[in-house]
Amino acid sequence: MGGDHWVFDVGCAAVGVFLAAFPRLSYRSGMKLISWNVNGVRAVLKKGLLDFLAHHDADIVCLQETKAHPDDVPLTWPQGYQPYWNWAEKKGYSGVLTLTRQTPLSVTRGIGHDHHDREGRVLTTEFEDFFLVNVYVPNSQRELTRLKYRQDWDRDFLLYLQGLEKRKPVVFCGDLNVAHMEIDLARPKDNVKNHGFTPEERAGFTAVMAAGFIDTFRFFEPGPGHYTWWSQMNNARTRNVGWRIDYFVCSAALRPRLASAHIYPEAHGSDHCPVGLVLKTGEEKVARKKK
Repeated sequence: MGGDHWVFDVGCAAVGVFLAAFPRLSYRSGMKLISWNVNGVRAVLKKGLLDFLAHHDADIVCLQETKAHPDDVPLTWPQGYQPYWNWAEKKGYSGVLTLTRQTPLSVTRGIGHDHHDREGRVLTTEFEDFFLVNVYVPNSQRELTRLKYRQDWDRDFLLYLQGLEKRKPVVFCGDLNVAHMEIDLARPKDNVKNHGFTPEERAGFTAVMAAGFIDTFRFFEPGPGHYTWWSQMNNARTRNVGWRIDYFVCSAALRPRLASAHIYPEAHGSDHCPVGLVLKTGEEKVARKKK
């Protein structure tokens, strides 16, 4: 357990890619969450990120692979968003950013292990009725040089999630760097031993499901052809030869609040596209019970 993992009470502040019709929802209609590996926040800001935020009007936006320190982005974020960052010790590497209109009860950087937390991959924001974990899971690398480390990460991250669940339900989202099932990539047979689709990485995600968590996109959509990442070679995105490696996952206790889950392949600006989740609010649940 280590020093890079810390919690602070919130009191700090300082985050378009425009497109895809995502209907605006009032708070009464649901809480809208979006997650996106932007492959460099400074780069995507030049490609329309602020337009994207204005158009989609989400309550919370989680960005991964930001590759920046807050001082690198001297910006007053629009739309009432408060930014909360975690960054890697290595400059221009990894990093996550959570933009929220609702002030969290607390914010935690890391998962409590120095050897994981120095890469700035996890940021947890606590709200009244759930924890939101923004995560950029380590890539096991083309030659699988980090596969053993990835297995250690998967185990420790699941333990971290389970620790949070003892206090309240959890939503976690981000680039998980794994296509779980064959349906989650266009060419599974060609990629069985490739990073992102090894038996070991898939088993890590299976363990999360076995612990009771829900892959929210698959909760609503059982069909093929839905991807969130495409190689930048061979016109893969236009041909939709992709992988689904970006997720919203939630505790089973939140199942009654799942309203919809989305993938937005029309959103460009990164080799990944955004994913979304809408949660029914407590007000809606109360209203239904009264009927």
